[in-house]
Amino acid sequence: MAQQNLILCIDIGGDSIKAAEFSYVPGQSLTLERFAYTEYEFSSDEPPEDVILKTLTDVIKTNGFSAREVYVSLSGKNAFVRFVKIPAMTTDKDKIQEIISYEAQQAIPFSSDEVVWDSQLLQPMADSDGSEIDAMIVIVKKQEVSRISELVEKLGKRIVLIEVAGTSCYNSARANNVGANECQMILDIGGRCSTLIFLDGSRFFVRTIPIAGDTITQQIAKEFNISYVDAEEMKRKHGYVSLGGAYEESDSEVASAVSKIVRNVMTRLHGEINRSINVYRATQKGRKPEKLFLAGGTSILPYAPRFFSEKLRIPVEYLNPFQVVGIGPAVDQQVLSEVAHLYAETIGLALRRLGTSPVEISLIPDYIRKQNEFRSKRPFFFASAAVVLLFFGITLWTMSEQAENIASESDKFSTLVAQREAIQKRVKDANNKLTTAIGEFDEAVELLKKRNNLIAFYSLIRSCIPDNVWLTDFSISNAPSAQIKSATTATTAANNNPENAQNGGGLSMNMPENNNEPADGQDGTINNGLTWINMVAYVICEKNDTWLNDRSAAINNITSKMKENRSIFKAKDEEIMIVYDEGRDICDHLTIRKFLLAVELTEPIDSPEFEKALAKKLSPIPSEDDDEEEEEE
Repeated sequence: MAQQNLILCIDIGGDSIKAAEFSYVPGQSLTLERFAYTEYEFSSDEPPEDVILKTLTDVIKTNGFSAREVYVSLSGKNAFVRFVKIPAMTTDKDKIQEIISYEAQQAIPFSSDEVVWDSQLLQPMADSDGSEIDAMIVIVKKQEVSRISELVEKLGKRIVLIEVAGTSCYNSARANNVGANECQMILDIGGRCSTLIFLDGSRFFVRTIPIAGDTITQQIAKEFNISYVDAEEMKRKHGYVSLGGAYEESDSEVASAVSKIVRNVMTRLHGEINRSINVYRATQKGRKPEKLFLAGGTSILPYAPRFFSEKLRIPVEYLNPFQVVGIGPAVDQQVLSEVAHLYAETIGLALRRLGTSPVEISLIPDYIRKQNEFRSKRPFFFASAAVVLLFFGITLWTMSEQAENIASESDKFSTLVAQREAIQKRVKDANNKLTTAIGEFDEAVELLKKRNNLIAFYSLIRSCIPDNVWLTDFSISNAPSAQIKSATTATTAANNNPENAQNGGGLSMNMPENNNEPADGQDGTINNGLTWINMVAYVICEKNDTWLNDRSAAINNITSKMKENRSIFKAKDEEIMIVYDEGRDICDHLTIRKFLLAVELTEPIDSPEFEKALAKKLSPIPSEDDDEEEEEE
């Protein structure tokens, strides 16, 4: 059988998972090929959600299901179903949908981002006056459907549909003509909850009741003070619905006690059924139920049909959903007959694949829906790709007919291109040579500018030196010269010696404690710019001139004009290094002495700031800005 004609329908109940794989002929028939039934094994060490997903994984992996499309039904305990009536003020489907959306937002007990919901308009009854529109809203938690969807996708399947047990069971019952001519009910007694469904022609109503097999087990565990597992085993071994009254009780005290517990729970369930009938008839204008069908795992407790028949005073029988489904040769019918009452939901899911069903709710998350839409469009994509390939094939065939002419023209064009590239290469080489020459020219111009600056600066230095001072050596560096630093150190030592102090000694500036270190940084670092002028000079003066024995007088005499150019020189007394020797007499009243002088510039000599300051100083007509700067200095 071809894989594309198979679907896998899974009912995820409160205490078990029922799975059935069907083959189908679209719009015609369904055939059950294989099925599986597995109960959960809950434990206190593992969250119930993880147990359900683990059991679902085992069911899909271990039962040989080959269908890729998966339809899922969720337990009624995890869903919220609400029936609303909308005034028939418009026939516009969009406006009706807006009203239903508003009603859904009012009914959702969580944030809208946390749920998935869908709605459907219900068919009106023949006796309806048309003043109201009946609608059903189904809401489930997004987290639950997302986890199931992701798990199914990881197992290599494609999830197509998710709905709730009440709607899938209703579709199955309608296909089997339940409630076609009179109002009938289906009571699906599951493990964690019971679902009561009303079928009254085209009218539909469903209510979830939180009384089921798990309620009986908890009461037994409480009554006998035993564990939940032992209570479940006792229920299955001894459980039946006590008929009460004149009916004879069991000889076993345990069975008798268990049967009374079961009857008490069933009595509570009967009370909820009566309440639901009253609500249905009052709100939905429904007719009185004439028959009850039982389904679900707990419904097979002995005497359950008789109990509900006596309480409701209507006929009661089990629902047989397999009347519209064929049975495949590989199915063990004996085993199937033992669990047939559990498969109404799976058959209702499968019927959705054949065609239109009375209720078509879909709770697929948006991202799964978009994936399915994309997959459904794949054949069109492939067809489009085939057309494109055919077009390219025809185009290539047409182009091959012109290949020789194109090749000939291509050779001519290649020759022209080669000639053009050769010309472009020569032009590029010429441009490179021109760029190199311009660069060399610019460098030469800059050198000439700096040469002129140096000459101008030397002239400025010479103009600042007194007439009786001869400059014999001139250098520019990033620190005072080693010669003047060593001379300064020696002179300082001599000044510290009393004997030498009496003899006059030399003069020196105030230096840091380590006189061998440069004085232009507090941290002792050397300035990397060319900021120091080192000069060697000789001065001829009278022997009795006293200024030579006074540091301030000596500095002022030699560097007085430098102080006038503070934009060029740092010419304060404490910033100048000066040392001289004892001198040599050249006649009776004249002497000549050698000076070592170091003066720091305000900016490095090769910096743009220094060139700007020098240009201003040498400008023949000073600007107003220069006058303001001189006044500030």
